[in-house]
Amino acid sequence: MKEPFSYKTIRQGEDSVLQIDCEQYIRLPSIEDDPMTMSRAIDILTKERNVTKIVFQQKRDYEYDFEQTSLLREVAALYVKLIKSKDLLSFRTLDYQKCERFIGGWYAELRNIVSHILKTDPAGAYVELKRIHRRESIKLDKYADETASACVKGYLDILTRIIEMFEKTKFIATIKQYSAGHKPGDREVYQRIFRATIKPDFMFTKLMATYPPEGEELDNYELPDGSEVTIFELPDTVQYLYHITPPEFRLDEDQYEILDTARKVMAEHKPKRSDFVDPERIRQVFQNVGKDLIEELAGYKNIRLKDKEITMLTSILVRYTIGFGLIEVLMQDEKIQDVTINSPMGEIPMFIVHQDFGDCKTNVIPTEPESESWASKLRLISGRPLDEANPILDTELSLPGASVRVAVIASPLNPTGLAYAFRRHRDRPWTLPLFIKQKMLDPLSAGILSFLIDGSRTMLIAGTRSAGKTSLLSAVMVEVMRRGRMITIEDTLELPVSSLRKLGFNIQSMKVASAMSHGTAEVPADEGIRTTLRLGDSGLIIGEVRSTEAKALYESMRIGAQANIVAGTIHADSPYGVFDRVTNDLGVPKTSFKATDVIVVANPIRSPDGIHRWRRVTQITEVRKQWENDPMLEQGFVDLMRYSPKEDTLKPSDELINGDSEVLKAIAGNVKEWAGNWDAIWENILMRAKIKESIVKYSEKHKRPDLLEAEFVILANDEFHKISDRVAERTGSLDAKKIFFEWEEWLKRRLKKDRFKAQ
Repeated sequence: MKEPFSYKTIRQGEDSVLQIDCEQYIRLPSIEDDPMTMSRAIDILTKERNVTKIVFQQKRDYEYDFEQTSLLREVAALYVKLIKSKDLLSFRTLDYQKCERFIGGWYAELRNIVSHILKTDPAGAYVELKRIHRRESIKLDKYADETASACVKGYLDILTRIIEMFEKTKFIATIKQYSAGHKPGDREVYQRIFRATIKPDFMFTKLMATYPPEGEELDNYELPDGSEVTIFELPDTVQYLYHITPPEFRLDEDQYEILDTARKVMAEHKPKRSDFVDPERIRQVFQNVGKDLIEELAGYKNIRLKDKEITMLTSILVRYTIGFGLIEVLMQDEKIQDVTINSPMGEIPMFIVHQDFGDCKTNVIPTEPESESWASKLRLISGRPLDEANPILDTELSLPGASVRVAVIASPLNPTGLAYAFRRHRDRPWTLPLFIKQKMLDPLSAGILSFLIDGSRTMLIAGTRSAGKTSLLSAVMVEVMRRGRMITIEDTLELPVSSLRKLGFNIQSMKVASAMSHGTAEVPADEGIRTTLRLGDSGLIIGEVRSTEAKALYESMRIGAQANIVAGTIHADSPYGVFDRVTNDLGVPKTSFKATDVIVVANPIRSPDGIHRWRRVTQITEVRKQWENDPMLEQGFVDLMRYSPKEDTLKPSDELINGDSEVLKAIAGNVKEWAGNWDAIWENILMRAKIKESIVKYSEKHKRPDLLEAEFVILANDEFHKISDRVAERTGSLDAKKIFFEWEEWLKRRLKKDRFKAQ
């Protein structure tokens, strides 16, 4: 059994880490709270002078970073210097015979300060030296005896030199602003400058557990697993702090011991490629095995656990065996859009993009072992390489509560190791009513999109990164009637195919090779698109148009999919940007570009201070066909709707209001009731807008957020189409007022039926 505070120094990359064993120490090893811990750490640092980090090990790891360790190293160096100083503590500068009556007392108080107080309470030692200096200065004025005055002056000189040695340290410069009124033994000053990152030893991730002392709380909420989230505004930066406290950091000792033992047992299983073929199944297997193991260990140790506690411990166990640790906790937060992790690991916190607060840093610090573990799992899951020849890996993850797109870069592209970007997608498909609720769309634009989708138009959704392109594309898929077939093509699976399949859609997913990967067995994207032409009559959904597949896509638009919707996303910030990228960057002929019917542009809108941003659709533009070289100069682009920053909404263009839209007229040309009748077209669009708006209003009125989700929106869409068909048969026309009236009556009956079931 190791003695408390036995230690070893190890190398971790560029760091020299002092690991201090405190398993047998009866108190929490905390520099800021415990004088003994501080004293023993300083003792060790007098011998280990090149340490860059300190880790106290006691069930959990308590780590103090380079900056905090440097402050302690300074104190240790000061202690050594004072102990070795022959002039100061030996009082050699004083006449011993003349000052003998004073030296005994002075020696005792200085020795106590240097040998004891300095190591347990360096701020207290400094304050005490200043106090003694003031005391002796006052005495000096009272001595009439020249010999006594000379002795006191000599002592004051020694005190001054020691105080100056203290004041040359960064430690004293740091604590000086807090030291006024400091009383020896008070630990408040240390709680301001020392804060350990805490890591249970069954996990690699470190966490800054304490709240920032000068942070202002802006928001707090709880995640489904009980994790507590608090958002802080910090005084010295425009960046907010996203502070999370997951349940694994709030375990009692019995729970912790059970979990740690279970983790060691489960760690004996080395995952294979086959384990990740069906991630949901293998996670369920581990969940069942883990639950049995925890119950068995609790019984063996005679520890009583509630069912809720067993479920919590099982979830944590699975997270840190086959899962992705705290990444999974963060991905449960529906307000998080992106998580980025920069190298080198162990030094930099994770960063997130938050729905309400934008870019935030977190209190979560990943480590190098965890980073390597993620990389190994992602290689197994994706079947794609990540090595010097292939330093980029793009893939997807299915995690509890979210689907995630992951991009990894490694050496030599990233000279400092591995770096990650996790993009969160809802585990349920987005819908047009959800976007209306979030103000990304307004009801009229939703009505136009619904009309275009039913009209089987070709559509590109453009935007910058994080603009919501893929989310909007998933809402487009929800609007497609379930009677038709869809084929999706993606290099990284982000679209909600499995969710839509469960909701009754006839949908086939195809995964193709990433444009950035080489040496894989995956089919190239352009070949995948051409294959869809041989799979029967289907709508075509392209996850993202990036590379050579653009030519094949336009080939499909022109010859194979004209009777079905074709939609995809592309990186561009305007209709002309789409044209420029498609024709100049991706090599599609200008005449082929005319196969695009509509371009929907989504871009983030920023507040004047630059701190806040919101996702908005900023343009819905039709692409006309009567131009030769440049659609911008030759009026090939006509806006149907355009974003008004002043009103924070999309506004219809004069062309749309006046019925001057070739694409809408082309759709109407296939419906006998609409041919040549712009008023009938416009009434149908307005009715669709009213239906989408009504779903949102009824959702708010009845406190039914589920009405905005895909399951209900699809039911509402199906009912709309069935009612439209019945009204057309009865009246001989698509009477918008009658259709909406009957649809709203259906909605009221449905809500009443749901209330009755709930009772």
